[in-house]
Amino acid sequence: MNVELFIPCFIDQLYPKTAFNTIKLLEKSGCNVVYNAEQTCCGQPAFNAGFWDEAKKVGTKFLNDFSEDTYIVSPSASCTGMVKNYYNDLFTNTVVHNKCRSIQSNIYELSDFLINVLNRDYFGAELEGRAVYHDSCSALRECKIKDEPRKLLEKVHGLDLVEMKDTETCCGFGGTFAVKFQGISSAMADQKINNALEMEAEYIISTDASCLLHLQAYIDKNNIPLKTMHIADVLCSGWGNI
Repeated sequence: MNVELFIPCFIDQLYPKTAFNTIKLLEKSGCNVVYNAEQTCCGQPAFNAGFWDEAKKVGTKFLNDFSEDTYIVSPSASCTGMVKNYYNDLFTNTVVHNKCRSIQSNIYELSDFLINVLNRDYFGAELEGRAVYHDSCSALRECKIKDEPRKLLEKVHGLDLVEMKDTETCCGFGGTFAVKFQGISSAMADQKINNALEMEAEYIISTDASCLLHLQAYIDKNNIPLKTMHIADVLCSGWGNI
């Protein structure tokens, strides 16, 4: 199976290891991964900030960079949700209407693709410790992902996965929200971190690097004994011991 890989801006610039681990997971699942190095952004930052004309230009490039008839997989529910849901606002009744619909039906967040398309939930990963899973807003509400990450994490050797209070509550990032409303954003991060600490967690795991970036910054600033991890990195943990 050929799979086209979409690596969002956050991961490309700040978490390249997560991108490479996504490739490892897909290849371990028997996929031939194709990466178009000309890809850039899905247009979400401009779209959320109200600059729809600029977002449309970026989105048009996205549609040109990917195929209509191939699965597209991304280690980001946020960017996947942007394409699946909000490209309707940009491209309905345009000349690329049909291509847009085809790509929208073919793009998947990583955990969704592994569980619901490939039917794979075990990758031989090993990670000792207790973890909580953070339901990002985009994963839960835009991509309808809830059980998929948990099914994958339950199969990680040594990992004690527990549910924290208010796991479906926003972490406070929200893109430009964290910049425009810093006080509220920090308070929301504080609440999320405290809920994880209540469960004596050592790790906070999620599908979205943007949420994890926000939480890790709060953790580092306050010297809190917690670590954030993207689910792709967790699923590749301990492979050297297999």
